[in-house]
Amino acid sequence: MVEVVVKSLGLDRSSSTPVVILEEKEGERVLPIWIGPSEASAIAMELAGMKFSRPLTHDLFATVVGGLGGTLQRVQITRVVENTYYAELIIQRDDEIFSVDARPSDSIAIALRMDAPIYTGDSLLETTSIEVSESTEEFAVEPDAETPGGLTADELSEHLRRLHPEDFGRFSM
Repeated sequence: MVEVVVKSLGLDRSSSTPVVILEEKEGERVLPIWIGPSEASAIAMELAGMKFSRPLTHDLFATVVGGLGGTLQRVQITRVVENTYYAELIIQRDDEIFSVDARPSDSIAIALRMDAPIYTGDSLLETTSIEVSESTEEFAVEPDAETPGGLTADELSEHLRRLHPEDFGRFSM
């Protein structure tokens, strides 16, 4: 398994679908994963350090795991089948370690909140890796800072909130 970090969030220009770009921690290969607008918003808010008075879903999950005496050891993005990515949350409680099936987008949002590392298989980086270029718009996610696309983190969050299911599509290379 290869450790990856969230490099950026962007939008697939052909479909306006949010894309999270994961990059090798010790390398240059990237893994794009197309995600839903609410998960993109949750990732963007955590990267921007935005906190709310009431817990959002991913914050609630992190609190429940911790409250039950567990820790998130790592997230593993394990495979892709027919353009659907799969991930596992590896949770430890006392001497017991167990795996929970989860969507990568939710797993990434939770890993960021629980300060847990994210891993993927070398084969995923080799077979699904793309060059980050004009095919995605990169967004630096900092509160109230303008991004290269001219959007603030709040504006990006609002744009993602307004997307509809029919706006989603496949990335075209």
